[in-house]
Amino acid sequence: MEATREEVLKGWLKLSLAINNERMVSGLPYNEFLICGILYRNQKSDAPRELTATDLCSATKILKSQMNRILNSLEKKELITRTRSDRDKRQIYVTFRMEQAEIYEREHERILHFVDELMNRIGWERSEKIVKLFDLIADMADEVIG
Repeated sequence: MEATREEVLKGWLKLSLAINNERMVSGLPYNEFLICGILYRNQKSDAPRELTATDLCSATKILKSQMNRILNSLEKKELITRTRSDRDKRQIYVTFRMEQAEIYEREHERILHFVDELMNRIGWERSEKIVKLFDLIADMADEVIG
């Protein structure tokens, strides 16, 4: 049976609401958690890059004005630092403060526990197919939107 457009939309919104639910990420709002994750993984990589707010906007599709509010909040919470470039004073680099990593790691672990619970119910044997389907949907959404 083919799902109707309304059923697909309803399922999409239901999943979005479950993921964005504040009980899932209690210590940080969803967008702050998202930005911390990008910055954290960048810092942990073998070749960390200097990231700007513009880079973060591109990676997340968050508007610049909203990104500025998110970064201001993260800076007040002492989770990030912003540093002006020595080469180009217009460039401001955003860095995750690794001494605060426990805050992000704790929230990340909570979400992984949620994923574990879902996969235990769905069945881990389906995980590869689920990942491929999520990637396909995300790639197609980028194409349609872009």
